[in-house]
Amino acid sequence: MKIVILSRNPKLYSTKRLVEAAEKRGHEVLVVDHLKCIIEIEKKKPKIFYDGAYLLDVDAIIPRIGASVTFYGSTVVRQFEMMKTFTAVGSEALIKSRDKLRSLQVLSRAGVGLPRTVFTNYTKDVNHVIQSVGGTPLVLKLLEGTQGLGVVLAETPNAATSVIEAFNGLKARVIAQEFIKESKGADIRAFVVDGRVVGAMKRQALKGEFRSNLHRGGSATIIELTDEEENTAIKAAKAMGLGIAGVDMLQSASGPLVLEVNSSPGLEGIEIATKKDIAKQIIRFIERNVD
Repeated sequence: MKIVILSRNPKLYSTKRLVEAAEKRGHEVLVVDHLKCIIEIEKKKPKIFYDGAYLLDVDAIIPRIGASVTFYGSTVVRQFEMMKTFTAVGSEALIKSRDKLRSLQVLSRAGVGLPRTVFTNYTKDVNHVIQSVGGTPLVLKLLEGTQGLGVVLAETPNAATSVIEAFNGLKARVIAQEFIKESKGADIRAFVVDGRVVGAMKRQALKGEFRSNLHRGGSATIIELTDEEENTAIKAAKAMGLGIAGVDMLQSASGPLVLEVNSSPGLEGIEIATKKDIAKQIIRFIERNVD
């Protein structure tokens, strides 16, 4: 089988692990920088030109598309779909997952547990926003933020009002979200492949920090999910239409609450924490779906 990994950097841990896992199972692998792909659109003849040649006879692709290049990356994925190539993450699911507000609406409709969330169009009724998520402390998030960037904990009404008004003044769209105190600065990342959880870890924030992202110095340990947590992760990935997903959840008094569903979850943290070969599970997922 010929597998293309769409990645801008072949030296990244996740990319290298996917290459290793695919080659170990006897597949031909090519790492392609999606931003350097030339898309040619013609009646019933969709083509992709890359590095001096056309990409031909590709059986499957694994998109590793960064958030900052979602538009062009998803366009390349869509072109492969038009060429009847199996993709581990579909173009529409990729786009949907990158829109935080749309994702929350989709998950809400599917009946997935979520922290109370409010989004407005630069409203001046800041007090209503604060009260709608249960008061302070509350979390404010930029819609375009990733890896914990653009996320602020407002501990008092005055602080929340100041931050919201500042973002409004900058025309930066934000969502206000309920702060789950009992999570104690920790969250769960469940790695879902082809409708089942293949690994899970608990990420703990540094002391004095409420964001548990590993990129911000958080630590990760293996965790055994409850049935409710596992079912929530699977339900969230299915609702988003993702064959591969990193589902981030908080443990709350009312059960698991989904924060985000990531369409390009990194492998390093989850593989190190769980000691599991997640890359192999992704390649086996492709094998089951490519005839």
